Amino acid sequence: MKVTFPHMGHLWLILKTALEGIGLEVVVPPPCTRRTLELGVRHAPESACLPLKVNLGNFLEAKELGADTIVMAGGVGPCRIGYYAQVQREILRDIGCDYEMVVFEPPDVHFSEVWDKVKYLNRRPWQEGVRGVILAWQKACAIDLLEQELQRLRPREVKPGQADAVFQRALRDLDAAGSRGDIKRIVKRVKGEMAKIPRYTDRQVVRLGIVGEIYTVLEPLVNLHIERRLGALGVEVVRGLFISRWINDNLFKGLLPLPGHNPEKTAPPYLNHFVGGHGWESVGDTVTFAREGCDGVIQLAPLTCMPEIVAHSVMASVQEAKGIPIMTIYLDEQTGESGLQTRLEAFIDMLLWQKRRQAGKVYNGRGRNPCQETMPGCLRGQ
Repeated sequence: MKVTFPHMGHLWLILKTALEGIGLEVVVPPPCTRRTLELGVRHAPESACLPLKVNLGNFLEAKELGADTIVMAGGVGPCRIGYYAQVQREILRDIGCDYEMVVFEPPDVHFSEVWDKVKYLNRRPWQEGVRGVILAWQKACAIDLLEQELQRLRPREVKPGQADAVFQRALRDLDAAGSRGDIKRIVKRVKGEMAKIPRYTDRQVVRLGIVGEIYTVLEPLVNLHIERRLGALGVEVVRGLFISRWINDNLFKGLLPLPGHNPEKTAPPYLNHFVGGHGWESVGDTVTFAREGCDGVIQLAPLTCMPEIVAHSVMASVQEAKGIPIMTIYLDEQTGESGLQTRLEAFIDMLLWQKRRQAGKVYNGRGRNPCQETMPGCLRGQ
């Protein structure tokens, strides 16, 4: 059995560790590229949402490397992820791609099925398998900790790209780490390297929350590396969706001491119940970011994503009540980099102008407009 899985940001590293920990041979799909997307688009229905198409491309590329079994998550509720496995299985079968598919449905609904599938996949004594899963969890926490440091550093580094280079090396080292001690040493070393990166001390930084459907938030290919783009524009990205928090919220039911989503407390009265996917969390996180003083929020979603469309429909009420600007971006295979970059620049210029206005530094009709002098891309004449 040679097991593969779909990519979603840095999830590959965590799944690889967990699956190897239970004794499986793992075939990690190549990183998501335009070829991955083109393969998926070629064989998937046009109306399918973007994550399904990219995942299908992952499976086809992994097949080229010898994979014969797919492990993936299922879903319940209105989100279409609950149908991904069935649709992808039929597509792969129609094009002559023979795969066994093992689907893990949410454990709070199908716990006995999850347990049966774990027993089916496990190839080692339970003690060894548990150690492998714990190691994967520790790597997830380390990755998310370092990624948050990366998000803080990007808009402040003098030479763009230095922090990303350090982070990519950290991922390779964490992939090879075989113990908790190794992980702690890597984290300590990488934080030290990041601390030495030259940074601006007087640059005006915008704090921007990212919310939305988990795949479009976490997978750089589908969001066109939006966090890196925002960092280059002087934006510190903050988000509530991280792999470790998602695992804690969905597998451990929030029992571990990590910040998590509490949409039942933060989303009402704008959205009072679960609507599938991460729609409820998108509204709740937007309210949280407004309370924490973020300058704006961007909502990311695949085109036609019903849960995020529901969330989008109430974002205007959140914006009016909380006074926080919100921009929604829907993504599909037709999304262009130039168009996205233009929208981001315009939105950030607006946020910068608003920050200066609130600070009393924006042109009020008398004297010079400091906006014109300090930020060439700022909205002129506002």
